[in-house]
Amino acid sequence: MSVQLAHQQVGAKGDDVVDSSSSEDAYCLDALVEGRATTAEVRQVSKAMFERLEVLEEGTEEYQYVRNTLIESNMTLVRFAARRFSHRADQMEDILQVGTIGLIKAVDRFDPAYGVEFPTFAMPTIIGEMKRFFRDTSWSVRVPRRLQELRIDMAKATDALAAELDRAPTVAELAERLGISEEEVLEAQVAANAYTASSIDAQSDDEDEEGTSWIQRLGVEDPALEGVENLTALKPLIAELPDRERAILSMRFGSDMTQKEIGEKLGISQMHISRLLSRTLTRLRTRLLSEV
Repeated sequence: MSVQLAHQQVGAKGDDVVDSSSSEDAYCLDALVEGRATTAEVRQVSKAMFERLEVLEEGTEEYQYVRNTLIESNMTLVRFAARRFSHRADQMEDILQVGTIGLIKAVDRFDPAYGVEFPTFAMPTIIGEMKRFFRDTSWSVRVPRRLQELRIDMAKATDALAAELDRAPTVAELAERLGISEEEVLEAQVAANAYTASSIDAQSDDEDEEGTSWIQRLGVEDPALEGVENLTALKPLIAELPDRERAILSMRFGSDMTQKEIGEKLGISQMHISRLLSRTLTRLRTRLLSEV
């Protein structure tokens, strides 16, 4: 059902001069600009349909038809509310969708006995849904709502104290101004880091590290760390070996000598050196694993 057809059923017509300073009138002005209806038509049609909805049984086909017509004829409310977030053009489709959810909730909750026009009743619900959408999706990492709200309060308090003190406020001063503990201030400051995230490929702001991306400054586990732990654990085990076996290990792994060179230096065969090394390494490996 179009707004014009519904108007014909109500039997009202007329032109109003609107004041765009009011959200209600601005909403109706949108309808006028689009050539859909006058201010009086939009208000009177909605009022008539809400009165009709009250006497219909919920769940019936007629009830659903009137309800859907109310939603469609008041979609201008959603578009008007979305203008407040025009700076988020890339999210406009999502904004309109959540705003429509708010409109549906407003239609289901509205009662003509409230004594207010439907736009006046619906706008807070529609805008509330949009703000909830931003609260739930704007943070890079989801944090509790308490911390999200505390971040906003802390930002305001920080600006106010910085103006008063002519310096950045301390944690204690922020806690006193907000009436919370210092631990809560620190928690909020940590949580605030989760609001936005940057690519690790982005260039750092450090003037001394110009042209260096964050990924190049990330710490990694030193592959030699495990070797240090193994050497520390092997040290007392090697000390228990006979002198010749310790010498062979030192020449093989410390001086990087071949088995042939070790054999020539000690006056024994390369095959003997190989057997001694194998036996020594097996003993050390067994002792090391058994202690772990």
